[in-house]
Amino acid sequence: MLSIIIPTLNEEKFLPRLLESIKRQSFTDYEIIISDGNSTDNTKKIALENNCQFIVDVEHHSPAWQRNNGAAVAQGDLLLFLDADSVLKDDFLEKAVAEFMARNLCGAGFYFVFNPNKFSYRLFSFLDNFFCFIRQFSSAPASVGAGIMARKKDHDAIKGFDPEILLAEDFDYCARLSKQGKFRMIKSTRLLYSARRIEKEGWFRVAYKWGRMATFTLFNKKIKKEKIKYEFGNF
Repeated sequence: MLSIIIPTLNEEKFLPRLLESIKRQSFTDYEIIISDGNSTDNTKKIALENNCQFIVDVEHHSPAWQRNNGAAVAQGDLLLFLDADSVLKDDFLEKAVAEFMARNLCGAGFYFVFNPNKFSYRLFSFLDNFFCFIRQFSSAPASVGAGIMARKKDHDAIKGFDPEILLAEDFDYCARLSKQGKFRMIKSTRLLYSARRIEKEGWFRVAYKWGRMATFTLFNKKIKKEKIKYEFGNF
């Protein structure tokens, strides 16, 4: 079984779209775990109305904590971490799981397309996808946290995401996960990823932040202090 783990913090606007796209999947052997950071909107109501398992952590409000909390109660042998503002094509799960198993991976990331896919955003996604493509062959592969798949036994072996890392915890996770086996980017499907941060903060500002985070990881530095202002739960 596949356990889909979605960290949330005030995601009432975007979570319904993701859950609807999951309902349309051709692959159906899954459970959905909403791991919440104490939302103050209708996130919990939406999760329960869609028959999701809902857990909440009132003390910790970071994707790392919430992903780990979700993985701790997961029943599946495979874990899929998704951001709440993502959307899946109807055959996304079927293709992703089949390729993951066929290639005997321990972990995998996903290339993404921004939604909406405006021309000005395509260069952004191309550069990020190319960065992940190159790094998958290194000793420190990387993928955006919006979509990461892992075997539960390997997730547990590395003790999950590092909750002390404030930003780029997804890159650190992929690098450590790769020590358990082969980590690669999934080729058969792509993730539709919300451009809401770009639309709110601007293309240049987000590119600058992502670039700084990538640079930190290239030199194996972990961002444990708020060196980059990166907002969650206010979209």
